[in-house]
Amino acid sequence: MNLRIKEINHVALYVADVAQSCHFYSNILQMNQLSRPDFDFPGAWFQIGSHQELHLIGIRTEQVISGSRSNHFALEVEDLSAWEQHLKANQAIYRPPKPRPDGLLQLFVKDPDGYWIELFSRA
Repeated sequence: MNLRIKEINHVALYVADVAQSCHFYSNILQMNQLSRPDFDFPGAWFQIGSHQELHLIGIRTEQVISGSRSNHFALEVEDLSAWEQHLKANQAIYRPPKPRPDGLLQLFVKDPDGYWIELFSRA
């Protein structure tokens, strides 16, 4: 039997304010919003890359625990310097770029709920 996982399909995050999170993921992280099925709870879906998605679930009541060495997800970007300029211009909360142990540059940006998202570039 040859079992294998093809790819990650989506990441789901609990958020407290769907509209505020949609603004962040649309305008700060430049993600395209997708149509979403008519669930019985608030939320939003966004495109990540070519096949992956981010699903926001608007029923967060607990505190978020997230950090660069705990719960987070990473997005590969083409030009980390351009992203840093964009984050700075939009007054986003982020940690400046630093090299990872594998030599790639990374930075972390914080969303409205307190989730830290890694942006990294191979270039």
